[in-house]
Amino acid sequence: MLSNSIAQKFTPLTLIRFALPSMVMMIFMSCYTIVDGIFISRFVGSHGLSAVNLVYPVINILFAVGIMLATGGSAFVATELGEGRPKDAQKHFSLLVFTSVLASVILLIVTLLFIDPISLALGADQELLPYCRAYLGVTILFGPACMLQTMFQSFFVTAGKPHYGLILTITAGIANAVLDYVFMGVLGFGVEGAALATGLGQAVPAVFGLFYFGFSKGSLRFRRFRAEAKVLVQSCLNGSSEMVSNLSNAVVTYMFNIVMMRLAGADGVASITILLYAQFLFNSLYLGFSMGVAPVISFQHGAGKKEELKNTYHISKLFTLGSAVGITVLSLFMADFVAKIFVEPGTAVYELTRQGFRIFAFSFLFSGYNIYSSALFTALSDGKTSAILSFSRTFVFILLSLLLLPAVLGVTGAWLAIPLAEFATIFLSMFYNRRLNKGPILDPATQI
Repeated sequence: MLSNSIAQKFTPLTLIRFALPSMVMMIFMSCYTIVDGIFISRFVGSHGLSAVNLVYPVINILFAVGIMLATGGSAFVATELGEGRPKDAQKHFSLLVFTSVLASVILLIVTLLFIDPISLALGADQELLPYCRAYLGVTILFGPACMLQTMFQSFFVTAGKPHYGLILTITAGIANAVLDYVFMGVLGFGVEGAALATGLGQAVPAVFGLFYFGFSKGSLRFRRFRAEAKVLVQSCLNGSSEMVSNLSNAVVTYMFNIVMMRLAGADGVASITILLYAQFLFNSLYLGFSMGVAPVISFQHGAGKKEELKNTYHISKLFTLGSAVGITVLSLFMADFVAKIFVEPGTAVYELTRQGFRIFAFSFLFSGYNIYSSALFTALSDGKTSAILSFSRTFVFILLSLLLLPAVLGVTGAWLAIPLAEFATIFLSMFYNRRLNKGPILDPATQI
């Protein structure tokens, strides 16, 4: 029987409370990702930090496939649970998990076979190549664990157990931070130590999830399944926006690296790495909230509970818009602090980061609403609209900005690329939200 937590009638307080574990989980995940960067910067140096960012597009591809199957699949499975078909939901959940592991193994093999050509193609020079080879070679070995962690984060929420994901993420984060210090600070493993610590941390929720869903008696558990192309295609299409977002992030990271390498060398790449860490931290609140409310929206949509769906929609919209100002102000005040965490004051990287973050921070005024809007349409099984929003936000507008602004404004143009892209996307988000209000899913009289 489905947990009452996902089927209940939500008030603003209970909805935020329900989504809170996912929000804290994503913030904590971003923090231990940042911890990796801090340890690398302190124990290896800016070259190590630059190398990690250069090869990160490969990790983005891994995340892209995992998030596509997790978000698209959880919306599919949650809708089936809402329709009262738990056995079908369990079979399709099992199929999706198996497919994700298979995809990660394929990417692992390809990466190991072509690790040097991949690193060079992503912008590494002969000085940075050993760092790239060391970090990527170890990280990709934990690809299946990374994939399982991504899948289980979404499906714990669908199963009505969001606190499990939170507890596991905190545990994994603590393990990662401790192992970072041991491997890099005590044993002197370098960037390999950072990769090993991250991989072992990801293995914690991956292994727990396998045991939990293998022996669970709840709404979701592993069950014998058969390959169903329709389920996989629908899940992939439904989660395509999240896949597009992460693939776009890979391209955008590559473009940022190329632009900053040309404008400011390795110091520029290290600086943009720090800003992208900060972006992940502040946007993680919205990513977590969207992850937390998406199964609720999918369930209410599948069960035909229009009034409750409308209520959830408006609470979510007000939360994302209302918190944007606070996050932007907070990030502006933290510009110097963020730079100081990674590098010593007075260095070239510090000055670049401090100045850049004060411009970069204005993107948070708009990003929350854009992130939520994309997740909303995924939850409603409208993968096409979600993909348009996500692709425009994370690729089209940023890419255009990166191609044009640095040529005119130099480094300042690079910092402006993401705020401008978020600002442009919010008009697209408002258009599709207005159209949703006029359609059959929500009350036609409701206006955004």
